[in-house]
Amino acid sequence: MLLAGDVGGTKTLIGLFDRSERRPNAIAAHGYATNEFPSFTAILDAFARDVHQPFSVTAAAVGVAGPVFGRTAKLTNIAWDISADEVTARFGTERVALLNDLEAMAYSVSVLEGDEVAVLQAGTARPDGNAAVIAAGTGLGQAFLHRVHGKLRPVPSEAGHADFAARTDREIELVRMLRDRYGRAEVEQVLSGPGLLNLHRFTHRGTECPVVDDLLAPEAPARVSQGALTGRCQFCVEALRMFVAAYGAEAGNLALRGVASAGVFVGGGIAPKILPAITNGSFMDAFRAKAPMTELLERIPVIVILNDNAGLLGAAVYAQEMLATA
Repeated sequence: MLLAGDVGGTKTLIGLFDRSERRPNAIAAHGYATNEFPSFTAILDAFARDVHQPFSVTAAAVGVAGPVFGRTAKLTNIAWDISADEVTARFGTERVALLNDLEAMAYSVSVLEGDEVAVLQAGTARPDGNAAVIAAGTGLGQAFLHRVHGKLRPVPSEAGHADFAARTDREIELVRMLRDRYGRAEVEQVLSGPGLLNLHRFTHRGTECPVVDDLLAPEAPARVSQGALTGRCQFCVEALRMFVAAYGAEAGNLALRGVASAGVFVGGGIAPKILPAITNGSFMDAFRAKAPMTELLERIPVIVILNDNAGLLGAAVYAQEMLATA
């Protein structure tokens, strides 16, 4: 069997898959609150118990929300280190790979099916072109997919920690607030769950919010989104509007940097939850507003990933490829 993992700052998914010609078949999958466990090994132990039956792992791949160097990785938003050797010791297979979480998600794009995506811009995908993935959740991840010998090969990045590029006077004010609060303004401080809270702080500034009374509560980002989508709070409406426009602009930046003529895929936990706001036009307006490259961007397909387990699926795809090339 194939073991796949998707380790995030908030949630970790572990799954077992059978090999298949195109897309690995899911056998079992379980989710865990990452910060409720002292280590990744503890989650692997919990998964082995939850499966309730013995299994043999022939290859394993784990996506990690942080930079990966060889067989080790360090999570960015939680104090964990992960080693491929942990997986080898637990399941007895030498075929173990650690991937950046967006790199893992990128491996899923070639096997996603129609009901697992929502098209924002049909465009015209070039069969010889590159692609890219951007995903806002607990953090912000980005990955490129370079076309190599006819296949898209994911390349990880830590672009979520690059500097945030303000485009409007209002965003320039936001940058000043972020710089005062954090010392610098990075993309993730705007485009993530915590980023949405920063936008809430910015738009409310001394004004009470009727829908969010505790920005430290785990459900606070969701409440900001709901306050905006229902129109209950005008300042939440502005916060979400700024979020969506900045998200579209950053997706357009990524498309230009990777010349993603085969498509840009928008993943992560936030986009599906705010899909009405993503599809109202402001995301794509900001994506395309990059003269003199507007015409190029108008031709690029832009697709939202609706499959919550895309990162886990992508890790399974990579594990299957490891066996194919063994």
